[in-house]
Amino acid sequence: MSAAANAGEQRIWQLLADVPDPEIPVLSVVDLGIVRWVRADEPQVTVGVAPTYTGCPATEVIAASIVAHLRQHGIEPQIEPVLSPPWTTDWISAAGREKLAQYGIAPPAGSSKAALTGEDLAIACPRCESTTTSKVSEFGSTPCKASYKCGDCLEPFEYFKCI
Repeated sequence: MSAAANAGEQRIWQLLADVPDPEIPVLSVVDLGIVRWVRADEPQVTVGVAPTYTGCPATEVIAASIVAHLRQHGIEPQIEPVLSPPWTTDWISAAGREKLAQYGIAPPAGSSKAALTGEDLAIACPRCESTTTSKVSEFGSTPCKASYKCGDCLEPFEYFKCI
């Protein structure tokens, strides 16, 4: 890869860090881990984007937001869906997990492997950090979140499920 192409890719990654997830706007598409790669082969720019799950209603909105944001900066991108390997909550960045907690959403506990094996994970309240919590509903405001209640501060909160 040429130095110019590498510099171009770095700039595109920086721009993508400003594109919010439409369902959780405190997270960027980079924080969420759905941008898998960027190719800046002059004059073509291609961005690989993994959907969070098959049929996610935000997938098209995310692609359109990425295209619109890059176009505002003079870049004409193509979006390429990345289906393999499938997206996992393990790809949410450490900064993204911190942003979720600050926003009042408990970040995924453990890894997606633990969720798949049925391990019972302690979900910490994002407000008081207590693990005395209980699930109210398997589904929250979006299919990727569950509703919980803290037994200590008594506040309801959403938990971003491990996928």
